Amino acid sequence: MKNAPKYSITVNLIGNDGNAFAILGSVQKALRAANVDKAEIDAYFAEATSGDYDNLLRVTTKWVEVA
Repeated sequence: MKNAPKYSITVNLIGNDGNAFAILGSVQKALRAANVDKAEIDAYFAEATSGDYDNLLRVTTKWVEVA
């Protein structure tokens, strides 16, 4: 069973395939729109950028719902 993401926010990543910067931007924008604290957004960014592209995808799905 898949664990639920940290936030109940859905981010549409269609069209962002292979573009790490677009994924980071989309997720950060969605978190800001949901009034998530800046420190939390910074924590997402730090964790998401701490590895390779697969890490980015894994971290993103840990933080938000991906469509």
